[in-house]
Amino acid sequence: MGVSATALLAATALGSPATAAPADKAQVLSSWTQTSASSYNAFISARNNQGAWAAYGFNWTTDLCSKSPDNPLGFKFELSCARHDFGYRNYKALGAFDANKPRLDSAFYADLKRVCAPLSIAKKAACNSLAWTYYQAVKNLG
Repeated sequence: MGVSATALLAATALGSPATAAPADKAQVLSSWTQTSASSYNAFISARNNQGAWAAYGFNWTTDLCSKSPDNPLGFKFELSCARHDFGYRNYKALGAFDANKPRLDSAFYADLKRVCAPLSIAKKAACNSLAWTYYQAVKNLG
């Protein structure tokens, strides 16, 4: 993964970059764009406290799920799409998009599957099918 313990701690500390420095921008970005639930949770925490990360100059803008529904059939995909946009926009700005795109797309798919995981068997099947479709779209067209 290549993320230092210090950067990961900074990224997960309720959005507070107390021990991080702008020189660690790539490490913090990496820590927020991994496939794990802890990475997703750290991103959401930071997103909810964007001002604390202003010195990093992250691009937080999002169009959520672009031209696809944000919550298809009531499945809450919008935050997964917001994190995916964050990764795409910020890695493009760093000039490191191509090297990171496969991981960003995999993290997106993992996020979508986490949305589906707690659902009933019948709903989970439909949700997972939509998650796969959204993942294939970004993998092939994103």
